Amino acid sequence: MKRVGFAMQLKPGNEAEYKRRHDEIWPELVAELQRAGVRDYTIYLDPRTHTLYASQKVTEHNTADRLAEQEIVQKWWAHMADLMETNPDNSPKVYDLAEMFYMD
Repeated sequence: MKRVGFAMQLKPGNEAEYKRRHDEIWPELVAELQRAGVRDYTIYLDPRTHTLYASQKVTEHNTADRLAEQEIVQKWWAHMADLMETNPDNSPKVYDLAEMFYMD
């Protein structure tokens, strides 16, 4: 599996609502992520900067790069757009992270 890291920006004051929505994540969205080969997905918040740091693993033959085409993903983006910095299509602005260290 390949490890992937990226960052997103949460708008200040939305921490609790962001957490609540993820605590109630839609089962059909989870199923779509799993079908695409996404595993071990975690999002962390740096409360000083409101930066969200995401870490996930993707399977060898994943289709994660095509998740944006899925209707359920687009609906989730629209659902979350009021809380985060987004692109015109409601997708979160994502900043790829370079892995600097890993220990298993």
